[in-house]
Amino acid sequence: MGELKQVILVNMELGMSRGKIAAQVAHAAVEASLRSINRKEFSDWRKRGMKKIVLKCPDLKTLLQVHREAKREKLITYLVTDAGRTEIPSGSKTALAIGPDTPIKIDKVTKDFKFL
Repeated sequence: MGELKQVILVNMELGMSRGKIAAQVAHAAVEASLRSINRKEFSDWRKRGMKKIVLKCPDLKTLLQVHREAKREKLITYLVTDAGRTEIPSGSKTALAIGPDTPIKIDKVTKDFKFL
């Protein structure tokens, strides 16, 4: 298998601090990884350094649309729902991890987003 990656989209409309964003990205990456741990893609991705890309998503509506598209493409996903213990309301959707999988599959649903 060739190059593999995981992409994490961050919901920018929430105005999270850099530290909050880092925590939410970590939650998303870990949970999506755990969902893929028994797949060949996971072990290959792990051997290749576990490439992760973090992108800005403008709002919740777009984040949910990408989540639906990724699921339709049969990609591993994890959508983080915040507990509301710090700076944003409980139930806020903060980040979406997609993959690990091949760039061609993931880029199909994430190609229009910019780096964080």
